Amino acid sequence: MELEKPRTRTDLGFIAAIVAVASIGGFMFGYDSGVINGTQKGLEAAFDLGRLGIGINVGAILLGSAVGAFGAGRLSDLFGRRGVMMMAAILFLISAVLAGAADGSAVFIVARIIGGLGVGAASVISPVYISEVAPAEVRGRLSSVQQVMIITGLTGAFVANFLIAHYAGGSTASWWFDLPAWRWMFWLQALPAAIYFAALLVIPESPRYLIMRGRDAEGLNVLTRLFGPEEAQRKSNEIRASLAGDHHKPKLSDLVDKTSGKIRPILWAAIGLAVFQQLVGINVVFYYGAALWEAVGFSESDALMTNILSGVLSIGACLVTITQVDRIGRKPLLLIGSAGMAVTLATVGYAFSTAVTAADGAVSLPGHNGVIALVAANLYVIFFNLSWGPIMWVMLGEMFPTQIRGSGLAVAGFAQWMANAAVSVSFPTLAVSPGLAPTYFGYAFFAAISFFFVRAMVNETRGRELEDMPG
Repeated sequence: MELEKPRTRTDLGFIAAIVAVASIGGFMFGYDSGVINGTQKGLEAAFDLGRLGIGINVGAILLGSAVGAFGAGRLSDLFGRRGVMMMAAILFLISAVLAGAADGSAVFIVARIIGGLGVGAASVISPVYISEVAPAEVRGRLSSVQQVMIITGLTGAFVANFLIAHYAGGSTASWWFDLPAWRWMFWLQALPAAIYFAALLVIPESPRYLIMRGRDAEGLNVLTRLFGPEEAQRKSNEIRASLAGDHHKPKLSDLVDKTSGKIRPILWAAIGLAVFQQLVGINVVFYYGAALWEAVGFSESDALMTNILSGVLSIGACLVTITQVDRIGRKPLLLIGSAGMAVTLATVGYAFSTAVTAADGAVSLPGHNGVIALVAANLYVIFFNLSWGPIMWVMLGEMFPTQIRGSGLAVAGFAQWMANAAVSVSFPTLAVSPGLAPTYFGYAFFAAISFFFVRAMVNETRGRELEDMPG
């Protein structure tokens, strides 16, 4: 049963309520991605994994995410934005139960791939849904909530992992029903997954999807509930007009310009945004943060606490973005973020270049370099979440015209998750050879390159109606 209430004008409260439900997908995206951080000792012990095995088990979710993102973009044009989000909620629930119960690495990998399908779907469809129900003047603000929820999910996973490990006596210690604590870290995810599914039952389908599918009366009804009858009719007419020139069943070939025969420039811009967001190495912090800080001398407890600090700072940075994205625009924030990340990543690389190994094999950063690394890493997280974290998702959700939005998101989302997989799976090996310092200098290089990419390829979308986006 959907929420029913007549609307006579734009009701931001109602819009915010359904955006909040849609953005639970971002929370699940973050939680499912972050829960692995802190469970790696348990996985090593339970499945007898080496460094490569850990990389494969951690990275399994990313394979599923790439497939889920690609499939969701196309499926959302067939079954609706809400329908795909409901599929994602079911996948999250299955993954949580199966990952916690896995009796071997193969079963665990399957569970994480299933969760990845949900993560990939939620990562691209939640921003699309939000952009399609939000007024243009506050669309950036509401779309940025997605990143807040992603980071909240990550932080929630970090807090849950820390508390479970604390009360159990460690991630590998026995806890309830004499089962290892790391298994409960996965099972706890089932609760928000169930809440997500239930909440989706009470929000309407995207009106732009309904009109695109020829269900004009249903689309107009949803628009009326969102914006009132007068504005709803105007928006309905604009959506139909934007489709009138070449309206047909959406397909991937729409991404090729029929005049030039070449891939549309807007798709290259979207792919660049998606890939650079990962090449700056952000998910190394989120997936391997605990192991990273332990490698330079932090205790397991302190490393998990550092993850929580990074998560809290990320949320604060995203909240700042929400207040500014519709004021100063998307492109300026991306440029600020690229410059800030380049400097802070280079600083982290320098700090790790001074690491020393004691006679007993323990690694540490001499002098104040441990503090420098910690401060620079958290400043990097702040710059990312002021800019590329939320803005990439905002722009992917709004930069494509309606006719090609699903197809464009499918390709860009797939590229984003493949880049994520390449960075995340390669990190354990790169951390050993050539080492942490060169690896972080490499991420700094990509951050610097992203600055020039944004200047050359990205167009501002602030304040523009979705029907006015160039193709």
